[in-house]
Amino acid sequence: MEIVHRGGLYLPGHDLWLDPQRAKPFAFVSHAHSDHTARHKAVFCTAETARLMRERLGGNREETIAPFGEPVDLRDGTATLLSAGHVLGSAQIHFEGSTGSVLYTGDFKVRPSRCAAPIEWKPADTLIMETTFGIPKYRMPPTDEVLGQIESWCRTQLAEDCTPILFAYSLGKAQELVCALTSAGLTPMLHDAAWKICRIYAEFLPSFPNTYRRWKPSDSRGCVIIWPHLRDRNEMLRLFGKHKTAVVTGWAIDSSARFRYGADAAFPLSDHADYDELLSTVEHVRPAKVLTVHGFAAEFAADLRRRGVEAWALNQENQLELPI
Repeated sequence: MEIVHRGGLYLPGHDLWLDPQRAKPFAFVSHAHSDHTARHKAVFCTAETARLMRERLGGNREETIAPFGEPVDLRDGTATLLSAGHVLGSAQIHFEGSTGSVLYTGDFKVRPSRCAAPIEWKPADTLIMETTFGIPKYRMPPTDEVLGQIESWCRTQLAEDCTPILFAYSLGKAQELVCALTSAGLTPMLHDAAWKICRIYAEFLPSFPNTYRRWKPSDSRGCVIIWPHLRDRNEMLRLFGKHKTAVVTGWAIDSSARFRYGADAAFPLSDHADYDELLSTVEHVRPAKVLTVHGFAAEFAADLRRRGVEAWALNQENQLELPI
């Protein structure tokens, strides 16, 4: 199957775009993070992603909705959405046409999530995978261990009459933290952007906690604040007296992360597959060829070639040699 990397991934034989960042007449959207969405005229995605896009992007678009695991006739082929385990509604697309099959992961995670469906796999001739953490250095510690560290850190700050502030993405990471903190008996208070997304999570997940609060400076005492990484950060911090900040990101594997993010602490909680999970995905899908995108794409592709797997990075380093 012909695959073109041209400002996004494109299957020209089927006129199908995969997560393009510029508006297209029709595109598959794997999930609702801003680097995977655009104001397309028509989209193919899960119901959850469509709902989140309406909240985050506004506007009107034609929506072709499919549940996980149900084959759909699409663009002279058969498309099946599989859970990506990344955030609510995140999907991989398995597409099969007359010239072969491809599985495109979008962003994905193998480790269990508190509020995203477990990942699924399906064999394909070609695997296109995101490789954010595609070098051996990035092996994430157990999720429960990291969440336990976050809980302990928050309790320490609260015991010292200090407000704990967690910097985390408003879609995905914030909701994981809400679930974990609530189950630990702590009270999360969220920036408006994360609060609105929590309300959407609750539409699809009846068991989603309802004890979190919307950001209100006068009512924040005793709460754990969850805030997007950069949004209104300096203005918000000025509203507090004694406080400590922590960034929640997979990049916290790097010892320099807390300095880079300007935080007092850093915790390695990620919603992306780590190095070992990338390798296990290749084993599950059993492709004849692997194409890598994002992060350490070239390094991971070279790693796979050393292991006897045909693999190429979809970036400029490989562009001249890439046989696609």
